[in-house]
Amino acid sequence: MQWILQDIPLGRNMQTIRMARNMTQMQVVEKMQLLGSTISRSTYANIESGRRNIKASDLKALKIILDVEYSEFFKD
Repeated sequence: MQWILQDIPLGRNMQTIRMARNMTQMQVVEKMQLLGSTISRSTYANIESGRRNIKASDLKALKIILDVEYSEFFKD
């Protein structure tokens, strides 16, 4: 099986933004679930570490929770 290489450090950017807001992964996940996401903390951790991709609906919720523009997630 081949993996598609990510050309943008999306997960690392998510982690940097989250940590700048002094939030734990669990706090972010709980807020995402309140917005209708079914994401688990382990899934979120895998996204931050680059082992999983994020769903568009979860990225939208994350944008709201972290109060950032989408472009912040896609910085090189």
